[in-house]
Amino acid sequence: MRISAFAAPAPSRRLRRAAEAGAAAVALALLAGACDNGGGQAANTAEVGPPRAGGTLTFALAADPTCLDPQQFGANASLNVGRQIVDSLTDQDGKTGEIKPWLATSWEVDPQATRFTFHLRPGVTFADGAPLDGAAVKANLDGVVALGAKATIASSYLTGYQGTTVLDPTTVRVEFSAPSAQFLQATSTMSLGLLSPATLAKTPEQRCQGDLVGSGPFTLRSYKPNQSVELAKRTGYGWGSSLFAHQGEAYLDRLVFKIVPESGVRAGSLESGQVDAISDVQPQDEARFASGYTVLTRPNPGVVFNLQANVSRPILSEDAVRRAIQKAVNRPELAQTVLTPKYKAATSPLASVTPGYVDLSAELAYDPEGAKRLLEEAGWKTGSDGIRAKDGRRLSVDVIFAPLFNASQSVLELVQQELRKVGVDLRLRKLAAGEQNQVQSAGDYDFAYYNVTRADPDILRTLFGTKTVNRLKIASGELDVVLDDQAQNLNPAQRDAKVAQAQRIVAERAYVIPLFELSQVHGLGPKVHGLGFEASSRLQFHDTWVSN
Repeated sequence: MRISAFAAPAPSRRLRRAAEAGAAAVALALLAGACDNGGGQAANTAEVGPPRAGGTLTFALAADPTCLDPQQFGANASLNVGRQIVDSLTDQDGKTGEIKPWLATSWEVDPQATRFTFHLRPGVTFADGAPLDGAAVKANLDGVVALGAKATIASSYLTGYQGTTVLDPTTVRVEFSAPSAQFLQATSTMSLGLLSPATLAKTPEQRCQGDLVGSGPFTLRSYKPNQSVELAKRTGYGWGSSLFAHQGEAYLDRLVFKIVPESGVRAGSLESGQVDAISDVQPQDEARFASGYTVLTRPNPGVVFNLQANVSRPILSEDAVRRAIQKAVNRPELAQTVLTPKYKAATSPLASVTPGYVDLSAELAYDPEGAKRLLEEAGWKTGSDGIRAKDGRRLSVDVIFAPLFNASQSVLELVQQELRKVGVDLRLRKLAAGEQNQVQSAGDYDFAYYNVTRADPDILRTLFGTKTVNRLKIASGELDVVLDDQAQNLNPAQRDAKVAQAQRIVAERAYVIPLFELSQVHGLGPKVHGLGFEASSRLQFHDTWVSN
């Protein structure tokens, strides 16, 4: 069946492709947007009249992008920059979850979801003049596979990838060895955003540091690590997503990102007019922007902020210990005490706006007495300092975290206090930005604190499947089978059931300790208009403009 700009699938709780001749519908991703200014809706626009072209917007980021290549790196700071440089084959509507045309004007998916044929918009070029044709699409997908572990998220979207065939300059066929129900949504993500063939020839390190050319509405002018990133309007850009508010070139002439890690300094910079907008307004700073500013907010789909257990460690290899820690965390109190109403207590490993989410709040209920009972039965006895011990070993575990979300330390300190009440010593290990992945790869940790955003439940397989990242360090077993089944299932209801089963396994075995759902909260000054989010809650500046 062909899907085009004039015949898109009807919105539903999950994306469905209506199959011809009675073929089964392919289960695709849906982001159920429940947010302020969600789904790419522009903020602060209607009251000031029509948009105007020109000008510079200065935006303060909470962290250095570290790596600008969206195919390699998945942090918010990196993707908020990279989204402006690269285009994608498709786009995803943040309100309905529909997959919409972008560089591909239409596509067909075979009934088994193993063959995807894309028809490309003619005349598109990268900023270096190279054509964005079928050969470029093939080079990008092949290149992601070649990056391997350096493209942790992107390569997981291509599990079972057999190759891309260029049928003609504007037609490509992508084939998989097994059904890939998530792939069409994956083509809307920045992780599969398209880069110039000349960029693909660079080393991964060169690409990370800014030797990067895409086809997007902005081009990269400079990247000074830990200082700034400067982008310029792409002259002649005329192939924006069908979801953009306007077609043609971006309004802004220049877009400057300044790196300002301290939340209070970011807030003060916005108040003083040194910057026009800031990312990551922290809970303690929200009240500063209650009047005269726009607070742009949207919940993140995907895996919630959590403590992910390394079950290869001796203490956390015990089911009873992990389950006790699960019971000892008071999630509603955490959300109410440390955060604000813009953040929800976690009720599952998946955020509630993620397709396939199930409410497991009963399984995650606060039960400190139950936690103590589990530990007692497992032989962990309370010591003189209140911390339990067994066989001469104290019940002491660490958690690694990088403070990219500035409330992280406050969140973890409250969790630390709650665990101490049941006899568990949680030690906080703060790492510099970029270190956490290295420490996780080495396995030198007990818990890791993080979240991952994606508007498709297949993110569970990406993170917890043993054939991909295997952050849990578990052996292949039931969870792998369930995750593989949902990835290959063509029936929406059956896929939902498998996704629900996977969430229950992760929660019941306490492989992760869900804490809270992340929301993007950004502060905009009065001059900033038309800024919005795409479906994965990353910023889209094509429609943004500044007034005098």
